[in-house]
Amino acid sequence: MKPAELKNIVEAALMVTDDPLSVNNLSALFKADPMPPDRDDIRQALNALQADYADRGVELKEVAGGFRFQARTEVAEWVNRLFDEKPPRYSQALLETLAIIAYRQPITRAEIEDIRGVGVSAKIIRALMEREWIKAVGHREAPGRPELLATTRQFLDYFNLKKLAELPPLADLSDLVQAEPDLFEQQADGDGDGDTVVALRGADGTGVDGTAPDENEGEPGTEAPEQAGADGTDSEGGSPLAEGNVVPFSGQSNTR
Repeated sequence: MKPAELKNIVEAALMVTDDPLSVNNLSALFKADPMPPDRDDIRQALNALQADYADRGVELKEVAGGFRFQARTEVAEWVNRLFDEKPPRYSQALLETLAIIAYRQPITRAEIEDIRGVGVSAKIIRALMEREWIKAVGHREAPGRPELLATTRQFLDYFNLKKLAELPPLADLSDLVQAEPDLFEQQADGDGDGDTVVALRGADGTGVDGTAPDENEGEPGTEAPEQAGADGTDSEGGSPLAEGNVVPFSGQSNTR
């Protein structure tokens, strides 16, 4: 197969899929061919595509799950205007919990509470699992054998990361909101109600907004009172393409 033909096939496959494609995924497309391209040929096609899109509004990005086309961060503000729905907003408690898991994994819920100094609602853990950002990876050999929590490949894909090593350095998790560099960015909410808007920053600066109802949290080891937003969100729905300021580019418009 000629390199130009292989590049066109790889480009088309990446354009129409919802999820990132790995080299293995792409290799599987050619299993029935009498002379299938090898992995090096596919990587060369991917490199050529990255070069082709180097100066365009769309880029070919490698994340944990593989390669995907997405709108560049610089143009995401305008592209996101195509979507009328507001993205979900996440509480500071949920984002802090997610950050602690990302930087200290594997970690138990009790250990998260020790770091935060307040209880972690089971609904927050469930919300993170439902989004497939975290999962249980085992049990701590301690009384009760508590679950060990860790982030997932979907977490890396959503925040535009290839591996955990690309997370920004964080010296002290006990003071997350004031951490350097800014994993959390605080600013006044535009509606003037005094709430805090928190953005969780990925390695490329993309973020997710959220409000912080922290005054309703309990002591370590206790459940937060159930209320609207107790699962860490304060709105429903929202376009998944608008959530992270990274707009995947495919024929089927849905990816993390």
